[in-house]
Amino acid sequence: MAISVSQSAAKHISDFLSKRGKGMGIRLGVRTSGCSGMAYKLEFVDELHDGDIEFDSNGVKVYTDAKSLTYLDGTELDFVREGLNEGFKFNNPNVKNQCGCGESFNV
Repeated sequence: MAISVSQSAAKHISDFLSKRGKGMGIRLGVRTSGCSGMAYKLEFVDELHDGDIEFDSNGVKVYTDAKSLTYLDGTELDFVREGLNEGFKFNNPNVKNQCGCGESFNV
């Protein structure tokens, strides 16, 4: 079981953590929400939670909980620029359907 980040996402996260001046990495999770049932949660980690599962990918620490890992196993977090838009993209092999915005999904 694993979660990874692309080189582009790792650079963006590392740069932001440096500018922020603190943080151990990022926390990736899921919550019930959105038009397709589940939505991604992404936040910076300043302290560990009980039960955190840690992955190291391209020099960035990624943390998640066991429940979220069920839905996120094999996911790669990427950072993409498309025209004037830029942002994180979740390449999740478990997704069966997702909404048009790509932020909510079901498995």
